[in-house]
Amino acid sequence: MNNFDFYNPVRVHFGPGKLNDVGMFAKELGKRVCLVSYKELGHLETLCNKVISLLKAEGLAVFTFYEAEPNPDISTVDAGAEFCRDRNIDLVIGLGGGSAMDAAKAIAAGVFYEGDLWNMVYSRHDHVDAVPPARALPMLMIPTLPATGSEMNQCSVVSNRKLKEKSYIWSECLYPRTAVIDPELTLTLPPFQTACAAADSISHVLEIYINGEEDSPLQHSFQEGIMRTVIDNIRIVLKDPGHIDARANLQWAATCAINGWASPGDAWTPIHQIAHNLTSLYGVAHGASLSALMPAWMKSFHGRRKKRYLMFALNVMKVIPEGKTEDEIILQGINDFEAFLKEIGVPVSLKDLDLSNDTIPAILDGVKKVSFNDDGVLACNPPVSAEDILEMLKRAEPA
Repeated sequence: MNNFDFYNPVRVHFGPGKLNDVGMFAKELGKRVCLVSYKELGHLETLCNKVISLLKAEGLAVFTFYEAEPNPDISTVDAGAEFCRDRNIDLVIGLGGGSAMDAAKAIAAGVFYEGDLWNMVYSRHDHVDAVPPARALPMLMIPTLPATGSEMNQCSVVSNRKLKEKSYIWSECLYPRTAVIDPELTLTLPPFQTACAAADSISHVLEIYINGEEDSPLQHSFQEGIMRTVIDNIRIVLKDPGHIDARANLQWAATCAINGWASPGDAWTPIHQIAHNLTSLYGVAHGASLSALMPAWMKSFHGRRKKRYLMFALNVMKVIPEGKTEDEIILQGINDFEAFLKEIGVPVSLKDLDLSNDTIPAILDGVKKVSFNDDGVLACNPPVSAEDILEMLKRAEPA
């Protein structure tokens, strides 16, 4: 196990009905609130109105910034920071999925940041020149999608449409003060979004599990537990959308997958680095970009980490080992995982995303430009080269 320093200060209020106390929780943090959510609220409009009423009932002044888009653009963050400064905001609330929460977090930091806000972003791993924010307004997060875990971590993922890039801001000041995690808020999610969220949650621990340190038994057990919890409960929710206990299990698994507990000292997420380019270049939804790449990645690199893939097959996919060789167990585990992704209705190839062979050079160039380190590789264990990624993308079955 690697040495590590761990810190997570987020106060979590979890469970059905917890939203009803959001005004009380918010009152402890500020008086003038900026509520950040999507430009197109859709089914969230009723929820936003409820939150506003609950906040006002506690005497808070509420200002709405409904401008977040999927994979929030840095220009939106800039506008939100100016919006908050102009209104003397002292608390930012993010309501929605990862994009709304990430926008809220970046806006809260952008209020105090001097200069170009894109300088906050780690957008060149080969010469890290980002200047992360040192200060942010207090934040309260209300997730409505069990996926990104933004409600309990120090990361905000943002895009730059002019540069066609997507990367992250990483700073302790991005930890929310409070997270209100109410699984009832996920009841209205469409099945495809719910399934993509499950794929995202799994990816957060799967990538570390198969690409990280070997000698981290407690982390591996925790990661396996999260993956099994998501696999078991997404099946329940897709058959019975009103099953609140299964919804709660998905919500807490998503939070725990990326709040640091599953990965202290070990946080490689190379598939994310590739998937971000499917989003920034072609507008693919984040969870769908991950599900489309995970099977190809596993088929390409299982031979390099046989022990990890063997444990995945046995402990996560529950492959029965009797009468099978080690290689047969590993391959069945990968095939069973791909079959699970198909079962829940998410893409499992580039072809499913209508991406052809012609898109591969741009995807690879984006990975090299943003995510390769100064050794010219994508960092994980073992590192992955441009040639490795090219072969993996070809294996991902372009249209």
